[in-house]
This record gives sequence, C-alpha cells and structure tokens, in this order.
Amino acid sequence: MKKTFVLIVLLTTFQFFGQSDQKASFQKNKYELAVSYYKKADFVKAIDLFSLAAKIKPENEIGKDAVKKVDTLRELLRKEILKQAIGTWKRAGNQPVWSTASENVNVQSNVDEIVEIKENEILFYEVDKKSNTKKLLRTENLVYNDTNSTVSVFSEIILSDGTIWNCSINDKSNVLHVINVAVKTQEGIQKIESNNEESYYVKI
Repeated sequence: MKKTFVLIVLLTTFQFFGQSDQKASFQKNKYELAVSYYKKADFVKAIDLFSLAAKIKPENEIGKDAVKKVDTLRELLRKEILKQAIGTWKRAGNQPVWSTASENVNVQSNVDEIVEIKENEILFYEVDKKSNTKKLLRTENLVYNDTNSTVSVFSEIILSDGTIWNCSINDKSNVLHVINVAVKTQEGIQKIESNNEESYYVKI
C-alpha cells in the first residue's frame, strides 16, 4: 500500500513538472516571437504576444519582463492612436462607411451625431441638419481599460455607464470604428460574445 502511494505521488509530480515545462516552453516561444515583431516595429502584434507570455507564467523572469514590455508598448500605442483620434467625427451608422446601408441611415436621420475627441475627454453632440444647431448631449472622461481587456490591451475605453469599447482607426486616419466588447459591473468585467453594438465615424 505504501509503495502504491509513493508511486502515485511520483507520477503526479512528474505530470506536474511535465505540464510546467510545456507552459514554460510555450511562454518562451511567444516571448521570442513578440521580440521579433518588436524589432520589426510591428508593435500591435508584439504587445498582444507579450501580453500572452505575461499571462502564462507571470511569476518567472520572462513573465515579469513581458509585463514591462506591455506597459511600455501600451503607452506608446495609446499616444499614437490618440494622436490620430483627436478631432471631430461624424457618425456614419453601424455599417462600414462604404456600404449602402450606412448611406441610407444618414439620409433618414434629421440630425447628425457628432463626437469630439480631446486629449482627456470625449464630447457627444447632436447637430440639427436643417438649422445646424449644435446640442451637447454628454461629456465623458477618456478612461482606458487596463484590466481584463477582451480584445486589445491598449485601445479599450470605459464609459461612465460601464460599457467598454474597442476603438480602431484605419490607415488613412479618416474612419473610426468602435465596438462594444464588454461591460463593467459590480461582479467584474463581462465580455459581450455576440450582437455587439458598433458604430463607424468619419473625420470632419
């Protein structure tokens, strides 16, 4: 009986170390791939891979260094996207701006939905198409989601109602796409898996 118990302990130990070695190897591969993208200045792919490496084994040296790399790249990428985002944008609907459905939404509406993005805040306006009267609907502080990101570790923002939006801008910097990826509640952050609300904006 004693020999059987020792054997079970040994097998369990070997299994644990085997899994641990696999995790460490997987982490190292992701870290090295992240470094290769970093050297190519592809910072978006690099930060995603560094983030993954950090989550696998956050307590070891690779994990700790990956966290530092994520923090550095997050700051860099946020400055870059904010530089593109600052300005005034007009909502073009919930379909890509080149689609017919998007054009139809704009024709039917009596008002234009305008968003003004500043360095630390976002202002939402409604502009009457006939009178050109501009009405401020609300102002939101620009707050980034730094915990439990669901899509991007650098481009998610949290609004005062708890909704979390991932923001992306096309290469020409003239189309802003926002999609509701999660909601923050008292229980924590809950990812939205389907029927995500989204909007497209064009810079004006």
